[in-house]
Amino acid sequence: MNYRHAFHAGNFADVMKHALLVRVLLYLQRKDTPIRVIDTHAGLGLYDLAGDEAGRTGEWVGGIGRLNKTFDPAVENLLEPYRRLIAEVRARYGDKAYPGSPAIVRELLRRQDRGVFVELHPRDNAVLAERFNAVSNLKVMHLDGWTALHALIPPKEKRGLVLIDPPYEEPDELERLGGEILAAIRKWPTGVYLGWYPIKDTKPVELLYRRLRAECPRPGLRLELLVDDPREPNRLNGSGLLVVNPPWALKPEAEILLPALAERLSRSGYGAFRCEAFGPEP
Repeated sequence: MNYRHAFHAGNFADVMKHALLVRVLLYLQRKDTPIRVIDTHAGLGLYDLAGDEAGRTGEWVGGIGRLNKTFDPAVENLLEPYRRLIAEVRARYGDKAYPGSPAIVRELLRRQDRGVFVELHPRDNAVLAERFNAVSNLKVMHLDGWTALHALIPPKEKRGLVLIDPPYEEPDELERLGGEILAAIRKWPTGVYLGWYPIKDTKPVELLYRRLRAECPRPGLRLELLVDDPREPNRLNGSGLLVVNPPWALKPEAEILLPALAERLSRSGYGAFRCEAFGPEP
């Protein structure tokens, strides 16, 4: 599966991933001490939903396009920072702009925090560098994301987050996600790791979590949003987020957010979610 960000910007998977990313960043910033945020497969950072790539798929219509109606107050309270961030980006870049993870990080980082955005694709890296390298506490790197994962940890800030969001062009990349995170934990055991993955066939996902349940030395969460029946493995049916060292409040918040998103973003009447802890107790 080739999951280049530009073709899927603003879809249901982005809504899930970015809403939860915002929640994690806000919790990390409850302390005044600085954090480091590393985005290993950063993409372009900012997307035009009226542009060629997003226009070819139109996936955003079934994602961020369905958030025009409000949810109940408990859900809206958790989505409000994500909604506000999108509104601020659109006020500057137009009403069809959608922030990728680098733009989200840029909007939320404080003066004392640092962000590193890694992108291997030459054209995307050039665009990313033009957009973000001028910001004093951000750095764009042209490097393989898996290499960068280990080269950039542990950071001097001691606290922070690593977002791993590969394009899944290789058949073993889901298996690799688990192995690379387990290796990274040995180098930086207290970092927060967010690993995103697409859900088509559920068998590789189950193998991933079987390994994590057996080997992960830190607490974790398996968060999933399904918008189609996973018994049809030839299409993108859902989106998953592996979170190691999650903030304590993330699980109860996901248990509010995910069922609401599953209902709103479902296709053909099918919607489901998963919120499952693994590893030792925090």
